[in-house]
Amino acid sequence: MTPRFAEISRGVRDALGQDHRYAHVIRVARLADRLAQRHGEDPARARLAGLLHDLARLYTSERLVAECEARAMPIDAFERRNPIVLHARLGAELARERFGVTDEGVLDAIRRHTVAAGSMSRLDAIVYLADGVEPGRQFPERESFEALAFVDLDAAMAAVLRSSVAHLERQGLEAAPQTIAALATYRSVERTPLSA
Repeated sequence: MTPRFAEISRGVRDALGQDHRYAHVIRVARLADRLAQRHGEDPARARLAGLLHDLARLYTSERLVAECEARAMPIDAFERRNPIVLHARLGAELARERFGVTDEGVLDAIRRHTVAAGSMSRLDAIVYLADGVEPGRQFPERESFEALAFVDLDAAMAAVLRSSVAHLERQGLEAAPQTIAALATYRSVERTPLSA
C-alpha cells in the first residue's frame, strides 16, 4: 500500500464513520485492483476509485438532493424518485473536493458505479463489477460473476446488469434509464468466453 493510498484510506474511514461500509470499500478497492491487473488497466487508478466510490452512500435522501443542488448538479426525474443513486455522482464531487482527485477517468468510474451508463470505459466496468460482486455480497451468482469478470469484462457486465434489472423487476422497482442503456450496450458486445 502506497503512503498516499494509506492516507486516503484513513480519510475515507473517517468520512464514512461506519466499519461495515469501510470494509465494503476496502473489498471493492482490492477487487478492482486485481481486475485492473488482469485486464491491463492501471491498478492504482482502479483501487483509488474503489476506495472512494461510496463517500456519499450513507447520506440521507434529503442530504443527497440538497448537496447536489448546492453544487448546481442537475437531477433527473429518476434520481428525484430514487435519490439514493445520487450518491455516485455526488461521491465523485466529494472525491475531487476532499481528496484532490482530478483524474476524470477515476471520477467517471465513481459516477457510474451505481446505475452504469450506455458508454463505459474499461475502468468504469471494473469498478462497477468490483462493487457488485465483491466477496461481502450475498447472492447465489456472486462467485460465478466474479470469476467471469476475470475472464471477460463485457460478458460479466452483461450478466451482472441482466441480474440487477431482473432483481429490480422482481421487487417491483424501476431500473434507471442509464442501466437499461448499459444493458443494451453490453448485450450487443457480449460474447461467450472460451473454455479453458
